[in-house]
Amino acid sequence: MSGEWSYRTTRHSRPFWCERAWVAGGIAERVTVTCDDAGVIASVTTHSEPPAGADRLPGVVFPGFANGHSHAFHRALRGRTHADGGTFWTWREGMYRLAGRLDPDSYRRLARLVYAEMVLAGFTAVGEFHYLHHPAGGGRYAEPNAMGNALVEAARDAGIRITLLDTCYLAGGLDETGYRPLAGEQARFGDGTAAGWLDRLAGLRDTPGARVGAALHSVRAVPADALPEVASALRAGGSAAGGGSGAVRPLHVHLSEQPAENEACQAWHGCSPTELLAGAGLLGPNTTAVHATHLSEKDIGLLGSAGVTACFCPTTEADLADGIGPARELADAGCPVSLGSDQHAVIDPLLEARALEHGERLRTGRRGRFSPAELVAAATVAGHRSLGWPGAGEIAPGAPCDLVAVRTDTPRTAGSLPGQLLLSASAPDVHTVVVGGRTVVDGGRHTTLDTVGPALAAEIEELWRT
Repeated sequence: MSGEWSYRTTRHSRPFWCERAWVAGGIAERVTVTCDDAGVIASVTTHSEPPAGADRLPGVVFPGFANGHSHAFHRALRGRTHADGGTFWTWREGMYRLAGRLDPDSYRRLARLVYAEMVLAGFTAVGEFHYLHHPAGGGRYAEPNAMGNALVEAARDAGIRITLLDTCYLAGGLDETGYRPLAGEQARFGDGTAAGWLDRLAGLRDTPGARVGAALHSVRAVPADALPEVASALRAGGSAAGGGSGAVRPLHVHLSEQPAENEACQAWHGCSPTELLAGAGLLGPNTTAVHATHLSEKDIGLLGSAGVTACFCPTTEADLADGIGPARELADAGCPVSLGSDQHAVIDPLLEARALEHGERLRTGRRGRFSPAELVAAATVAGHRSLGWPGAGEIAPGAPCDLVAVRTDTPRTAGSLPGQLLLSASAPDVHTVVVGGRTVVDGGRHTTLDTVGPALAAEIEELWRT
């Protein structure tokens, strides 16, 4: 590593000038963006000439993309899970083996490079769904949040804003006979009880560039009798749920990713996972349902009426053969739609946006299920809001100065209309990434972390040798 970046460093003092930029829901020409010392956009001027000394951003400049759902350590599974076919459940066994090999130091090294890959692809914020809390085999680190702190440090090193979604994980699964205890590698995920999880969560604090959120792994991993306690504590605000600010924390949950989850919940509780969460008071505008794949019409109505964000991870859902969720129906019911890369089979916000629309086309036999403007909103503002960064995801005064310049002259993008670039561009077309007013990627290269690819390869090989 050639240097480290902190949200506390001095921001860019020169204006940015964009050939074209996504402003107020569409393409604007010749846009000047100025940024204050706090990394916040001070002004946006369209149809302007380049100011003296301005940094010129090529192509089309979008607001920073938000990765609404990440498991950083899953990146070490890429390209290693496809032999002999398999299922989601056999893939999960490989994930558990990997989970047993990480400690705070190795996790920081791996996550720093994973987050650097995200920034290179145009992500400026990530929601890290974090359940790898304790030492392998159980027990506790001297600092109970050592693993979470390692992720926050990794994000700061890579230059990406993070929401640490500290995850409650209390049971090893659910079937028609009830909840199973944590077993094997799962032991390091759990805090014993909801009260134990909330107590550890209260030790986490917001810092510059990092927010503390909360997550329930799933209705398979959090018994129903713990849900009211969690809901009550989260409603109480920051003092009970980490951070101490009293602000409402983002709450994320894996929801109906697999039919087996629905079947087990129906057999044991007599209702769907969505109905179980609704009954516990856990659905609301600060809640994000991740995957939301196998839903009934009643489930869709419950989620929409509560204003729950639906976070789709199309490349992961395809890789794991999860299925294609009802994204258009959820959006029409009132759910903002956001995007994530989940297990990082691919890290590419442009591809995730395109795959959302393509999934809808495959599911329904119709094109244009989501307009280009809706896809941009899913990749930007909806994701940032679900991660607790209100105002982010737009190029507008008062928003964080997060900018992503996508080239229009590559073999993939040449000839594309600027307003439809999300339907042709891919991560290699990202030229410049600005996070909080600081240029983190320039000319397609990370400005402080060299040779991200070879470093990732070495780190992953070492993990599998351990």
